[in-house]
Amino acid sequence: MGSAKQQSAISKIMGLLQEWDKGSKVVRQKILQDFVAQNQHKTGPELEQEFAQAASLFLTRLTAWLRLTYMIGTCLNEQLRAISIFLSASSGHKYMAEFLEVGGVLTLLEIIGLKQAKEVDKLQALNCLICIANAGRKYMELVCESYGIRAVAECLAKSKSEETQDACRNILLMLAQGNPKFEVQVYKGLIALLPCSSPKAQQMAAQSLRVIQPVVKNANPNIVEPLLNLLKTLHLEVQFEAIELIKELMEYEVSETILQKLVSLLRPSKEEIVKRPEILEDPDVPKINAPLPVFVQQAAAAKTIGILSRESNEIAEKLIQLRVTHNLLYSMGNMDYADSQRQSSISLEYLCRTFPIVDEHVKEAMGDNLYDLFMSNPEGLYMTMTHVQADVLVSNKVNIPKLVDRVD
Repeated sequence: MGSAKQQSAISKIMGLLQEWDKGSKVVRQKILQDFVAQNQHKTGPELEQEFAQAASLFLTRLTAWLRLTYMIGTCLNEQLRAISIFLSASSGHKYMAEFLEVGGVLTLLEIIGLKQAKEVDKLQALNCLICIANAGRKYMELVCESYGIRAVAECLAKSKSEETQDACRNILLMLAQGNPKFEVQVYKGLIALLPCSSPKAQQMAAQSLRVIQPVVKNANPNIVEPLLNLLKTLHLEVQFEAIELIKELMEYEVSETILQKLVSLLRPSKEEIVKRPEILEDPDVPKINAPLPVFVQQAAAAKTIGILSRESNEIAEKLIQLRVTHNLLYSMGNMDYADSQRQSSISLEYLCRTFPIVDEHVKEAMGDNLYDLFMSNPEGLYMTMTHVQADVLVSNKVNIPKLVDRVD
C-alpha cells in the first residue's frame, strides 16, 4: 500500500515538473504561487516528502529560470519567494548548497543592484541573502567574498523603500558580527555611507556604527569628517544619531580630533559663510530663507558640546583648553541664525555654572548688564539681543589656557 502511495506521489511530481518544463510564463507563475501558498515554513524533510524526494529537481528548475529572467523581471517576486522557502527550511542545508553551487549569491547581489528592479523584488532578494548569512560564518564569508558588503551598502544608499533599507541594514549588522575576517570591511562600508544623499541611509549607517564600533575596537580616523558633516542636516533624527555616535567615540583615540573640530565648527570661515548657491543671488528668483548648512552645523556643534560637557567634566575641561568659551561667545553673536545663538547660550551657561574661571572670563567679556540677562534666561537671550551686544560677543578675546577649577 505504501509503495502504491509513493508511486502516486512520484507520478504527481513528475507531472508537475513536466508541466513546468512545457509551460508558459503564466503556467509557471501559477505553479510558483501554489508552491509558496502550500509550503511556507516547511522543513527540509517536509519539502522532500511533498516532492517525493525530488525537491531538488524543482529547485534546479527554479534557479535556472531565475538566472535566465532576472534581468527582465519575469515573475521575479514569485521566484524569489519560492527560493526563500528552500533557503529558510530547517534541516535543508542541501538546498542551500545547491543554490550556492550555481552562483545563487551573485545572482541575488545583482538583483539588488538592478536599476530596473522593483523595490519589492529587491526586498525578497535581500530576504534570501539574510537566510544565507544566517546559516553560519562560512556562508557570511561567501557573501562578503562575492562583494556583498559593497552591493548591500549601495542598495541601502539608493533605495527609496524604508523596508528595503531596513533589510540592508540588518544584513550589514549580521555580516559584522561573528565574522572577524570581514568586520572591518563592513565598518568601512558604513563610514562610506555617511555622506550619501539619503537621510534614512545616513541615520541607519550611524546607528549601525554605534553597534559595530565596539566589535572592531579601534576607531578609524576617516570616520571624523563625514560624521561631523552630518551635523549640517536639517533632519533631527539624523542629527540625533550623529550626536549619539560622537558620544560613543569619546572612548576612542579619535576623541581629541573630534573635540578640536567641534570647537572649530563654532567659528565657520568667511569663505564658508559667503559660499551661497548661485540661484540665491539671482534677482529674478524669490529669496530663499533656508539656513546655510554651516550655521546648522554650528548650532549642532554647540548643542553637542553642551551634551558632552554634561556627560563628563574631563571632556568639559579639555574643551575649555581648546578655547571653547571664546568660540561659544562668538557663535552666540551669530544674528543670522537664532538656533546657533540659543544652543551656544545653553552650553555656555552650563560651563559658567560648573567652572568658576569660565564664569569669571565670560562676565568680564560680556559686561554686567549682558551677563545678567544671559544668566537669567540663556534660552531666550537671542530674542532680545541687540546688534551692539552681538558685536561684543563676536569680538571677544577670551582665552583660558590654564587648568580650570570646577564647582563640585
